[in-house]
Amino acid sequence: MSAARAGRPSRVLLLLVALGVLLGALGLGAVLADGAAAATPAPVATPTAPAEPSAPAAPAGPSEGGTVSLEVNGPDGTPASALVLILVITGLSVAPGLLLMTTAFTKIAVVLALTRNAIGLQMTPPNQVLIGLALFLTLFVMAPTVSTINDTAVQPYLAGDLPVGEAFTVGLGPLREFMLGSTRPEELALITRAAGQELPADAESVPITTLIPAFVLSELRSAFIIGFVIFVPFLVIDLVVSSALMSVGMMMLPPVIISLPFKILLFVLVDGWGLVVRALVGSYGGG
Repeated sequence: MSAARAGRPSRVLLLLVALGVLLGALGLGAVLADGAAAATPAPVATPTAPAEPSAPAAPAGPSEGGTVSLEVNGPDGTPASALVLILVITGLSVAPGLLLMTTAFTKIAVVLALTRNAIGLQMTPPNQVLIGLALFLTLFVMAPTVSTINDTAVQPYLAGDLPVGEAFTVGLGPLREFMLGSTRPEELALITRAAGQELPADAESVPITTLIPAFVLSELRSAFIIGFVIFVPFLVIDLVVSSALMSVGMMMLPPVIISLPFKILLFVLVDGWGLVVRALVGSYGGG
């Protein structure tokens, strides 16, 4: 009985060992099968013929965004704000030269300075006052011309109706007309001969490079003529005062000390500044 019980564990143990060996054999066979499958080389693919090169595509049109373009106008046809800003800055940089060479500022400033010297006052009125008065008188005289330029050139350009080149040509017309109206033919002939050119057939064919210096020379000539007329009455006062001082033996007293109050009194009584301004404005056909 005891021998039978002792033999049962032995058989169970043998069965378990046999089962483990069987499972190990099955696992080893699966591993060997997988290794054999992995070691088998894959079939080589048959190479295909190369594709024919295709023709290059046509460049895209402007509507497709394929070209680089520079638009100076806005979407509604008006000039772009950046372009207008550049033109304004450029105009401000050349404004002093245009103010001196193409407007009535030169003659007005010279006449006002000569008037102050004729009275005998050195710094009264100050230069800032004379320049300010000359500037606003220039704006008054040039108002019709500036208004015409604005209506015929500036506003159509800002509205997109005129290109910049045509707007410049149209705006130059009223300014040329103003300068031609104040320029003597002698100055035009002088500048033309100095440049070695032939005399123009008519006023419209005068180049702007000839018209501007001729206009400035005419303005200076007119300014000195007006200044001479202003100097005459004050010169008479100086002569009378000098003669009176010489007659009473006061030769050591400067005549200007005595004549200056009389010159100021005369200038105030005849409304001198009003006469000078009317003469200046009237010389441009505004009187």
